[in-house]
Amino acid sequence: MQLHFSKKAMSLEEGIFAALNAKKNELEARGMTIYNLSVGTPDFEPAQHIIDAVSEAAKKPENYKYALVELPELLEAAQGFFRRRFGLALDQSEIMALYGSQEGMAHLAWALCDPGDVVLVPNPGYPIFRIGPQLCDAQVWEYPLLSQNGYLPRLEEIPEDIARRARFMVINYPGNPVCKAAPESFYRELIAFAKKYEIVILHDNAYADLVFGGRKGISFLSLEGAMDVGIEFYSLSKTFNYTGARASFAIGNREIIQKFKALRTQFDYGTFLPVQYGAIAALTGPFDGVIRQCREYEVRNHTLCQGLREIGWDVPDSEGTMFVWAPLPKGWTDSERFCMDLMERSGVICVPGSSFGSLGEGYVRMALVLPPQKLKEAVESIRRSGILNDGESTG
Repeated sequence: MQLHFSKKAMSLEEGIFAALNAKKNELEARGMTIYNLSVGTPDFEPAQHIIDAVSEAAKKPENYKYALVELPELLEAAQGFFRRRFGLALDQSEIMALYGSQEGMAHLAWALCDPGDVVLVPNPGYPIFRIGPQLCDAQVWEYPLLSQNGYLPRLEEIPEDIARRARFMVINYPGNPVCKAAPESFYRELIAFAKKYEIVILHDNAYADLVFGGRKGISFLSLEGAMDVGIEFYSLSKTFNYTGARASFAIGNREIIQKFKALRTQFDYGTFLPVQYGAIAALTGPFDGVIRQCREYEVRNHTLCQGLREIGWDVPDSEGTMFVWAPLPKGWTDSERFCMDLMERSGVICVPGSSFGSLGEGYVRMALVLPPQKLKEAVESIRRSGILNDGESTG
């Protein structure tokens, strides 16, 4: 039988992560020490009170039925958390649970777009920002994030005809992969831009609790007028190390939230109840562990970036997220080739910037998922490899 697949399915490839993983397995089979800085999976453990809440809920047979909707206790916990954390006075109708922010990104366009509608997405940016709209036949228009602009979009440079056609715009600060935070002045400008052109704003706020250098992670929705124009995704994955549980929230404009919630009832039966109970424990429990964890990420950030600078690789410290966005060393121009050679010669795995869009070429992303001593070992392995001295012609 000759199988035929959709053009959408054929356009999606496994990508660089599959190639990196295959190479990693090959090198490990040779006995090479690997420093895997590719995937942003926290190596920290969830707090014990979260684990206990999931465990206790999982012992009860009634918690294995369809959830269908959020537990009332979860919505109450979310209300209290967002009030304490960001100063937001949200009604429960302005809150919905998601099966992870990635799922929300993949499906939001179904609620906001018809085929051919325009969505503004960052370049470089996390791939699902672009793929989600494309899956529902929307047209993406990539706005550039450039180092000389502090990795902020120049809203005035978005063409008038594109702005008028755009249905929504995705922003992400602190940003993955660019590792930059945005000032409040940018959000105010963004809100005015959204109102002028009637564009919905979607802010992916997954790294609000991983900000460095004395900066404060804020909610875009805390600024005047934001609730009129947008929603925000907040994830428990990185803040509470709850990644596998896939627990996130969409919050903000009531009309958008309710329409999105109605759409999701067509393919979703709610978040597994033990996961909801774990989320309640996270949202109502102590926050001091999150603050300590942020400080530990900042130590890792400084350890890696300063260590690389000391061996001749000019890598700036991140302003936030659990990543480092590093320009390629001198003499290199192809990020994918550099990553494969770096892995072969040093055992250090990072992700080519080209995986995040055309403007990511010339960079690599490294995840802060190893303790400081291991990061020092990784830096030393890079130094010993000689890759910083060779350049692309001999790599």
